[in-house]
Amino acid sequence: MTIKPLADRVVIKMVEAEETTKSGIILTAGAKEKPSVAEVIEVGPGGLVDGKQVDMYVKKGQKVLISKYAGTEVKLDGTDYTIVKQSDILAIVE
Repeated sequence: MTIKPLADRVVIKMVEAEETTKSGIILTAGAKEKPSVAEVIEVGPGGLVDGKQVDMYVKKGQKVLISKYAGTEVKLDGTDYTIVKQSDILAIVE
């Protein structure tokens, strides 16, 4: 099964948080922060949203930063995805 987002929605998959710090300290599950970097899986077509034209700037395969509590989490075929509006994406990571 695949997910095809509508309008200005984007399907993302969160990138796993680092298990160790740069100095080599191993983090426990409770010490890890919720990751805010995600990979774009699918992008909606854009178009008219609430009477305004929305152009899609993100592309499939890009890494993006999202706000901490943005989107709706869904599980499909055992994989966790998040569906967010393009406006919830803060930046593209290059």
